[in-house]
Amino acid sequence: MKEKTDRLNKEFERNSPEELIRYFLAKYGKRVALASSLGLEDQVLTDMISRIDSSARIFTIDTGRLFPETYSLIDKTNRKYGVKIEVYFPCNKAVETYVGKNGINAFYGNIEKRKECCRVRKIEPLLRALSTLDVWICGLRQEQSVTRTSVKAVEWDEANNLIKINPLVHWSGKDVWDYIGTNKVVYNSLHDKGFPSIGCQPCTRAVAEGEDIRAGRWWWENPEHKECGLHRK
Repeated sequence: MKEKTDRLNKEFERNSPEELIRYFLAKYGKRVALASSLGLEDQVLTDMISRIDSSARIFTIDTGRLFPETYSLIDKTNRKYGVKIEVYFPCNKAVETYVGKNGINAFYGNIEKRKECCRVRKIEPLLRALSTLDVWICGLRQEQSVTRTSVKAVEWDEANNLIKINPLVHWSGKDVWDYIGTNKVVYNSLHDKGFPSIGCQPCTRAVAEGEDIRAGRWWWENPEHKECGLHRK
């Protein structure tokens, strides 16, 4: 399968994100979906996908600790694009067990507890969503962080046994904002308040001018650790 994804990478090297999306939607139908974090990149992809096929699948994960602005965006997105974002939730028993054992904000204590919280609240529901797919669409860009510089447009996700595509992999932050402005894409209002990257409320803060765009995510950890485990190699 890796040989196939390598071939597709070469084939689509000079193609637009829309052409990459169109190819996979046509080939895999309901077995492909956008995994949306509702960030800027995923809102751009939602706009692109809705123009190609408004019935295409889009899902997100509600960890139970999102910002109020994020919940509002889900509703705005559904209404603007005529889509119905599928919402996956963590297992209530697993969350209760984690909190009962570690405390409500244990993730601040050490990286192991933080990653366990991410596993319970994000990874487990993601795996349930991915079990219905052959291909997942993501908004990863190489420019986003030191952990994403090797990301490719088409990848074989060995950990989850499916194809992962990143249509915006070579886009800059300016490219994203230009598309949003030109196409009047709806986005999280927190982006206008110093939040370039938005996740769970207790694990996200605004960043100062000149800081890395991922500096506000798990800001108490070293940069090389700043992934939740959704995008394992």
